[in-house]
Amino acid sequence: MNTGLGSLVTGAVFVASGVVAWGNPALLHYRRGAEPDKFVKDVTLFTDRTYQLATVPQPLEGKPFLRASINGLRYKVVREGELTVLTPQRVPGAASCADALEKAGFTRVSEIDVFQLFGKAEIDRVLTYRKTVKEGDTFAFGKFCIPIGFDPASSLAPPESVVTEKLYNNIELAVDPADRTDMSAYGNSPLPVPYLDTPPEVINAEIGRQLFVDDFLIDSTTMTRTWHKAVKYEGNPVIKPETPLEMGLPHNTCPMAAPFSGGVWYDGTDGLFKMWYCAGWFDGTGYAYSTNGINWIRPELNAEKGTNRVIPYKGRRDSASVVMDPDAPDGYRFKMLVWSRPQGGEYFLSKNGTDWSEPIPNTSKGDRSTIHYNPFRKVWVLSDRSGWHARSREYVESPDFRAMANFNTHVKWLRADDRDQPGEFFFYAFPDRAGNKFVPALYNFDAVAYESIMLGAATIMQGPENNFCEAEGVPKMTEIHLAFSRDGFHWSRPNDRSPFIGASRKAGTWDRGYLHSNSALCLVVGDELWFYYTGFAGDTSRKNQSGMYCNASCGIARIRRDGFASMDSGAYPATLTTRLLTFTSGDRLYVNANAAGGSLRAELLDVDGKTLPGFGQEDSVPFAGNAVRAELRWKGGSLSSLHGKPIRIRFHTTETQLYAFWFSGSNGESRGYLAGGAPGHRTLRDE
Repeated sequence: MNTGLGSLVTGAVFVASGVVAWGNPALLHYRRGAEPDKFVKDVTLFTDRTYQLATVPQPLEGKPFLRASINGLRYKVVREGELTVLTPQRVPGAASCADALEKAGFTRVSEIDVFQLFGKAEIDRVLTYRKTVKEGDTFAFGKFCIPIGFDPASSLAPPESVVTEKLYNNIELAVDPADRTDMSAYGNSPLPVPYLDTPPEVINAEIGRQLFVDDFLIDSTTMTRTWHKAVKYEGNPVIKPETPLEMGLPHNTCPMAAPFSGGVWYDGTDGLFKMWYCAGWFDGTGYAYSTNGINWIRPELNAEKGTNRVIPYKGRRDSASVVMDPDAPDGYRFKMLVWSRPQGGEYFLSKNGTDWSEPIPNTSKGDRSTIHYNPFRKVWVLSDRSGWHARSREYVESPDFRAMANFNTHVKWLRADDRDQPGEFFFYAFPDRAGNKFVPALYNFDAVAYESIMLGAATIMQGPENNFCEAEGVPKMTEIHLAFSRDGFHWSRPNDRSPFIGASRKAGTWDRGYLHSNSALCLVVGDELWFYYTGFAGDTSRKNQSGMYCNASCGIARIRRDGFASMDSGAYPATLTTRLLTFTSGDRLYVNANAAGGSLRAELLDVDGKTLPGFGQEDSVPFAGNAVRAELRWKGGSLSSLHGKPIRIRFHTTETQLYAFWFSGSNGESRGYLAGGAPGHRTLRDE
């Protein structure tokens, strides 16, 4: 008897009359953390769970299976043969890999019906799949997918180790994204950040300002961390719909003049602020430039006479992502992803930002997908919209931008979590639904290199869904939250989940809702960071006529340079001691700090925690000012004698806010990255 997919039959397994034929079993080569065992009742099924086998179909009795993490394991076929795999049936809430197995050519073993693997829940009932696999095939299907019936000799095969690379800060990261943390395993909890749980023994602090956005740098402290928010520029918006194209003509779309990711960069080669933005909703990608970042000029370009389009009109343009490449070897300094209907995603390249190549089709799965560049590892990343956890993101990387266009390895990556604040319909435009909750979702994710970290902007959606907003002509509620990464893959977020840049939530305001970051996130302008962001006003006169996407403009929110988080002390003395650090250039220590009315000193310690001669607290000249770049001095000696030697810094403070520190020369340059650029700098690095 075969009840088919989705069977809810309980009790004993049903096996069709006849015998399940077993061919020559495949020989597997598996990675560390797995162990073979026999498939018998009450055997433990996973290495990181206590679940025990509840039901044993006769054809599977005693067969060898691979016990590994419930989150899955990567394994390789080293001898051709048959491979059988168990995975949950397709029911709501189940971690089923059935679709992935079928896509990979596995077929359902109809003689073995759905059966209860463990427990009593429907989501823990499994299907059986089989395929003849070839030598060299590799598989990594993800959570709750158990290989069974392979050659037991595989237990003698040497485990294949995970290949890692040491990053600029001494963090170890798996080279293959498929070997990194499986983010689907954590329910709704905040996602793990392994390098915070197990930091390197010694941190290389050579590159960039070292920011206190997490505990990575801190060994011990009596200071407290304070998170800071961006403040909106009083002259907002700095660009709004004005031209016929931006007003939605000639295609009768909604008025819009704002990045929808897009990009706002400072190009040091010609000293201009440059903006790529959505000109008319679902219409065009426009370009504008500025000498001061406030007043913008829209030049006429070649793509369409009389407009500032950078590429010709083609379908319904949803979003774009423009990145200025700091390492372009071929002169193509600008890269762009445009997602439109019906063609989906397309890549473009440009040497000047205004004349673009023919499109290169890519494999992005959904609208609102974006790209960014990680210069620390020199890889391109596709932040691909997905639905593995409501609105969520999948990860694709490649060192070659063009090759990424057809890269098929997508890894489940980012999502909202249970610390994100649920939205309530009543506060917005739906008083008849007072108290209705919307489960937060990750609507978009942009990222850029800033100083010594990757800085991320998570657009968190708080509802309502499209149909409610469309009916009223009000924008969706999305706001901008920050995230931080030191390896480019794992991201930490503040426990304070109020938005970094919030919507006004008020009718008649230009940024009532639907806020979005731009691909460069921010620019370093003097002592500030300028975040260019998109806001929508909506149009309640256009109910059920795309009014929720009307009247989008671009504004600026500002914050102190490095000012995301500070380590603070009050009137009583407080200290912060770093983990062991190394640096190989620079003979001076700089800080970004506000010690006006207080005092900041630094002491240097050796690996045993002993004060280095000449660098004690009593030798340190106190700093009592407020500056984004201030040198901390000692009465004798330079830091050049400490190159390559592990040391700790112990900061001694009163009435101080400490934002960052770094090692440098007499000019105070950090050698870190400047996000979207900085006036006065020709490149995207502080050199």
